[in-house]
Amino acid sequence: MATVRQVTGLPWARHRAGDGISALAEEQVPDDPGDAARLLVGSVEPSGRRWDCAVVVSNAHLADRLTIESLLSSARLGAVRSLLIVLDWTEPLHPGSPLSSHRHEDAAQDNLYDDVRAAADHVVDLRPLTPDDVTVLAEQFGVLVPTAEIAHLVRHTDGNTRSIAELLREVSPGDWAATSLALPAPSSVRRAVRARLAALPEEGRRLVNVIAVLEEADRLNGRVQLRAAAEVAGGGVTAQTVAQVLHSELVVPLDAEATMLRIRDTVTGRAVVDEVGPAIRAAIHSRAAEVVDDPAAALRHRWYCQDLPDDDLADLLAEQAAREAVKGAWASTGELLYLAARATSDPDLAGSRLVGATDALVGAGDVPGASRHLAELESLRETPQRNAVLGYLAVVRGRSGEADGRLRRAWELVNPRRDPASASVVAQRHVLHSLANCQAEQLVSWADKATELAAAGTPAAIEATAIRGLGSAVIDSPAGALDGYAALIAELPEDAVAARVRMAAGWLHLAADDPQRARDELERAVPTDHLGGSLRISLWARAWLARVQFLTGDWAAALHTATTGAALAESSGMSLLVPLLQWTRAQVHTLRGEWAMADRCLRLGSVSQHDYPIMRVPAALGQAALHEARADYPAVVRALAFLTEPWAAEWIGCPGFWPWADVYANALVVSGRLDEADRFLRPHEKRAASAGHVSTLARLGYARGRWHGQTGDLESARASFTDAIDLISRLPFPYDQARAHFAFGQTLRRAGRRAEADAVLTSARDQFARLGATTYVRRCDRELAAGGVNAPRSTDAHSDVLTPQESAVAALVAQGRTNKEVAAELFLSVKTVQYHLTRTYAKLGVRSRSQLASQWPTDDTPSPSPRGSQTHRQAQ
Repeated sequence: MATVRQVTGLPWARHRAGDGISALAEEQVPDDPGDAARLLVGSVEPSGRRWDCAVVVSNAHLADRLTIESLLSSARLGAVRSLLIVLDWTEPLHPGSPLSSHRHEDAAQDNLYDDVRAAADHVVDLRPLTPDDVTVLAEQFGVLVPTAEIAHLVRHTDGNTRSIAELLREVSPGDWAATSLALPAPSSVRRAVRARLAALPEEGRRLVNVIAVLEEADRLNGRVQLRAAAEVAGGGVTAQTVAQVLHSELVVPLDAEATMLRIRDTVTGRAVVDEVGPAIRAAIHSRAAEVVDDPAAALRHRWYCQDLPDDDLADLLAEQAAREAVKGAWASTGELLYLAARATSDPDLAGSRLVGATDALVGAGDVPGASRHLAELESLRETPQRNAVLGYLAVVRGRSGEADGRLRRAWELVNPRRDPASASVVAQRHVLHSLANCQAEQLVSWADKATELAAAGTPAAIEATAIRGLGSAVIDSPAGALDGYAALIAELPEDAVAARVRMAAGWLHLAADDPQRARDELERAVPTDHLGGSLRISLWARAWLARVQFLTGDWAAALHTATTGAALAESSGMSLLVPLLQWTRAQVHTLRGEWAMADRCLRLGSVSQHDYPIMRVPAALGQAALHEARADYPAVVRALAFLTEPWAAEWIGCPGFWPWADVYANALVVSGRLDEADRFLRPHEKRAASAGHVSTLARLGYARGRWHGQTGDLESARASFTDAIDLISRLPFPYDQARAHFAFGQTLRRAGRRAEADAVLTSARDQFARLGATTYVRRCDRELAAGGVNAPRSTDAHSDVLTPQESAVAALVAQGRTNKEVAAELFLSVKTVQYHLTRTYAKLGVRSRSQLASQWPTDDTPSPSPRGSQTHRQAQ
């Protein structure tokens, strides 16, 4: 085992040149980094292993410059001794790094970070902890933290490991179960804030205090205007004051002129507010209530500085919340109603306002924030509103059974004639439940109830109308729904409410083969910041925008959109949309041959059979894409078989919404289940023809071409493929075009038309190559090699002995494929594979598959086993 030497960077020793090296080498350290490196290397004894010595430097960012330079230089002296240098480095300016008491005043030392990173052979960036990580960490600390508070802790600390560990130690174990727990700042951050505030002049401290208090009452905005802060501070804020405050790193500028500012992070803000103290804090809030322009912010400041309960203030907050709701600004609505509930003296009214606050938070996509109120909501008297919001929360968390029970009970309790407003909300939640269940008729029925009961023009009525269009498009046709969307958008201002309509319109344009219009609408529905809108709607828009980008060949953008959306869905607790976003990620990674990432995405988007169809369908499509790329067609059939059940016929089988029918039919054909494939294709072909849906007709057309080819009717196969390629060429769907050419080429090659097959497969290969679909480029190469027409001459040792098709079979067998798997990959019969394999054994003088594998040259980029075997996992 290699020797391990450890040293820690000490802030008080960083100006003493060579302090760290002297601790390692225990000798007088030369001033030159190269000489110091040779001194260190000379002190290491050879071990006869990969590394003679491992040097681990903790807090390397606090070590002296000569030590760091010497360590980097020593790593280059590998001919003498082999050293592994591990530096634990915290970049103080990195977002998410908690405030430290140690300042980097030496600019030259700060700049060393860039040199270290450039010289490193491998950089491991430690990512923020996830709620799952924190759950494990809390268990290790022996602390029982409720799930909702785990999410709160992650958000409070930005997932920083040190801050989380400190709070798990410092917060009393019994406090974690407290309602509306206000987490403190970690002790290390409090010390750092106290030291930096003390170093500021009075004007600077006052400005920092004001900014922190202003942010406390306006968390959603996330920024403070310098003008407003200076006015609240009472003047005396000069350019020099601002410069001093920024230098303290307590405050971060958001523009070049530093007119928009914010506190460094949540824990720093909490520490500053605690340092301010209750009296000064209340005075700042009181002054801010008079100064700020935003009426909602003014009311929030009043809440922080007045004695509670205060029913007059509570009424004002509730009235302002109603105005925010009209704009669809659900996050602001939720916060105002929560404050109103806390200021209300009547318990029933306070409970009603808390229900409204939770409902608005769910609408905004703040599931962790809403979940913090679950225990309190459960303790309230049962009402339709309470059950509706609990059902709503269950929907977005993907809990189908719970949502169904809650929403059924809510409808049983509500009286539409006496309380149409509450009934309309319950009906609207049923609309979302039906959407997640992919039940078009139920969706339309509930949407009609919601719009009939709701006041015209309210966000609830507009959203119900928007989602109704999706259901009506399935039942009737997309044309009428799209006309309705266009008329509705023309009437609405460009705000958060309009985003709901644009999201639905974009989804439907995608289903109707109009990707450009879909992209336009979905891109406008994604933003939430300047509109104050709903993260829930934004995530729906991201999910379908990623599909548009994938289908049109913009895979880099699709991966970025889906990845950012998946991260937001995970952090916000919107489990309902995670599989939809992970589907696109898994498909892109699969087609690029990035198998480990594809598997990871599928795990992140995994579901159970009890989850909503809107979750199960994309999860199955992602699995099917992976199996298909590995030529494991029986697994494709297994993954998609549940979509042939009667419940799926209405929406899942509707042309344009879910591209699965061709994948399933193709897998049936290649698996030899021709009668099943024919029975499956006929109703889907009829429905697509009736709808005149171009992309579905094209996709089903190539699957039918496969079927004709397998039955021996080459002319019918040729006609089906030609029609399919002609249809799909009318649309900007390059991946579908490549798939059709690939299937056509395989069919021609199997029929013995090698010259024709070569031309078609070459076209497919070129299209896949332009997309970056490495997986299918390799499959095309194997097909072309098996055809042997214009395939490049192989350079392996067996090229003069084996035919091209024998080489193709042998290469796959050498990778560990079974005859059945090779047959599926090369679109041959198992009997033909065995024939080629027998001839290969005889020509090469081998008797077994293992002997063949030992003699076959290794491939730098092996194709994975269809079933993700142990051999494949080890290779990855």
